[in-house]
Amino acid sequence: MVEIFGLQLDYMTLTLLVFVVFGLSIFASSRVRSVFSRYNQTPSQRGQAAHGVARELLYNAGSGVQIERVQGSLTDHYNSKTQTVGLSTEVYDSTSVAALAIAAHEIGHVMQYEEDYVPIKVRNAILPVARLGSQAGPILCIVGLLLSSYPLAIAGVALYAAMLLFQLFTLPVEFNASRRAIALLTDGGYITDSEAPAAKKVLRAAAMTYVLAALASLISLLRLLAIVSGTRRK
Repeated sequence: MVEIFGLQLDYMTLTLLVFVVFGLSIFASSRVRSVFSRYNQTPSQRGQAAHGVARELLYNAGSGVQIERVQGSLTDHYNSKTQTVGLSTEVYDSTSVAALAIAAHEIGHVMQYEEDYVPIKVRNAILPVARLGSQAGPILCIVGLLLSSYPLAIAGVALYAAMLLFQLFTLPVEFNASRRAIALLTDGGYITDSEAPAAKKVLRAAAMTYVLAALASLISLLRLLAIVSGTRRK
């Protein structure tokens, strides 16, 4: 059992919360698709394709990052190693507010890297440990419990905590990229003031998936703590 803000949470309660957050995550992912589809139907008043807008934004910022088309649905991303922004097929040629918002969001990430935005530097530094912790942390915890080694079990919990830390630093990175995207689109005249709310809705829907991912990591971490604490008391 673990205590959070005065609340006593046992293993079963935390397990139930895992399923609740999992269900919410599925709903959030579905909502991203729904909101995107809704606002991907009507072209923006300017009528410029997302890939063209993205190239202009990069040019105006003096960036040498390239734009490329990638397969998949909403698989848009920025790869800092190859210096490329990948725009999914449904976004690349689209002139909709939804597509422009997603493309500008990725350009926001480009600017974060080029401006040495602190949260993204910290997040990337944590990433290798987070990857290891998400896989090895629970295993190390279980091995520690089987060997009746509390320090080893706690080490597994601490290692898994790196995943939560990574998720927490992802939140400001994503929210900041979205704020940059809206500013880039409105200041550049790519979308009108009346179109901005639609762009914000698309980006907020996507941001919610990251919020739930962080919540899921937190609950999973607490669940591991509850297991270790309960076993130690016994």
